[in-house]
Amino acid sequence: MEKLRKISLANWIFIGLLAGIVTGLIFIQNPDFTTKFIKPFGDLYLNLIRFIVAPIVLFSIIGGVISLKDVRKIGSIGSKSVIYYMSTTVIAIVIGLLVGTLFKGSFSALETSQLTFTVPESPGMIDTIINMFPSNPVAPFLNAHMLQIIVIALFIGLGIIHAGEKGKATVVIVESLSEVFMNIMKFIIKLSPIGVFCLITPVVAINGPGVLGSLSMVLIVAYIAYILHMVIVYFTLLKYLGKMSPLRFLKEMMPAMIFAFSSCSSLGTLPLNIKCCEKLGADKDVVGFTLPLGATINMDGTAIYQSVAAIFIASCFGLDLSLSQMGTIVISTTLASIGTAGVPGSSMIMLAMVLESVGLPIAGIALVAGIDRLFDMGRTVLNITGDATCGVIVSKLEEKKLS
Repeated sequence: MEKLRKISLANWIFIGLLAGIVTGLIFIQNPDFTTKFIKPFGDLYLNLIRFIVAPIVLFSIIGGVISLKDVRKIGSIGSKSVIYYMSTTVIAIVIGLLVGTLFKGSFSALETSQLTFTVPESPGMIDTIINMFPSNPVAPFLNAHMLQIIVIALFIGLGIIHAGEKGKATVVIVESLSEVFMNIMKFIIKLSPIGVFCLITPVVAINGPGVLGSLSMVLIVAYIAYILHMVIVYFTLLKYLGKMSPLRFLKEMMPAMIFAFSSCSSLGTLPLNIKCCEKLGADKDVVGFTLPLGATINMDGTAIYQSVAAIFIASCFGLDLSLSQMGTIVISTTLASIGTAGVPGSSMIMLAMVLESVGLPIAGIALVAGIDRLFDMGRTVLNITGDATCGVIVSKLEEKKLS
C-alpha cells in the first residue's frame, strides 16, 4: 500500500491510459458494453471537470488582476500573451502546410463523388466580438462561454482595484472562494486516472486498430507536424525565453498532457494545466490569467490539423494548392482560431472556413470527420502545451522586468 501511495499522479494517469487501451481491445467485439457501462463514468468525470472550470477561471483571473494592481501590468501580461499565441499559431500553420506538402504524394486518393457534409453555423467576426461581452452575469456560466467569463472576471478585478479601501472586503471573499474551489479541483484531479480509463476505453473499443485504413498516412503526417511544432517552437522558446529545460517541462506537464490526450478538451484540462505550471515555478497570478485566455483562443494543434487536412482534401479532389492559397490559409486559420473560440464543433467550423477561403469543396470535411477524434487527441495536447509554455515564458519575462 505504501508503494502505491508513492506512485506519482502522472504515472497513475498513464496506467489508466494503458489500462483503457487494453480494456478497449478486449471489448473490441462488443463495444456496446463499453459505451453502456464504462463511458458513463467518463462522462460523469467530464461533468465534474466542466463544473469546476468556470469558477476556477473566474476566481483565478480576478485574483490575478487584484494581485497585479497596476493596470499597466495587466496590459503588459495580456499583450505578451496575445502576441505569443498569435505568433505560434502562424508558425504552426506554416509547419502544417510544409509537412503536409512534403508528404502529399503518400496520401491515398479517396472517393469524393458521394460526399455530403453540413457545416455548423459559425458567427461572423463582428458577432464574435459583440458576444465577448455578456448581456447578463449569469448566462456565461450556464452556457460555459469562457470568453464572456474572462471579460466578467477582468471587469470585477478592475472594479475591486478602483474601489480601493471599500473593495477590500470583496478581496477577502474572492481569496476565500478561490481557495475553496482550488481544493475542490485538487479532489477532482485525483480522480483523473479513473476518468482517463473510462474515456479512452470506448474510443478504442469502437474504432479498433483498423480505424485508420486509408486515412492512416494523413493522421501520421498530422502527428509528425504536432511533434515538430512542440520540439522546434515550444522547446526552443522555453529554453531561451523561459530559461527552462524542456525535459523538466515535459516531466511536470505529463499529467496534463495525458489527460488532454484522452479527454480532447483544452478547457477540461485547464485545472490540471494550472497545477502543472505552478509546479514548474510559473507565477500563480500570471498563469491564472494566461492559461484561461489560451484555452479559449490558442489553437496551435487545431491550426496544424486545418493545414494538413486542407492539403489532404485538395489532393483527394485532384487539386494542388498554390502559394497564394497557402498564404490565404495562414490568414484565415489565424483569424478563425479566435473567431470560433468557445463554439461547439469549432474544429469543423474552422476547417469549413479554411476550405471556403481557398475554394475547396466543404463536403471534403466528410473525408476526415470520421476519425476527427483521433486527430483531436494530438491537437488538444499541443493546444494545452502551448498554453503552458506561454504561462512559463510570460512569468519569466515579467520576473526579468522586476529584477
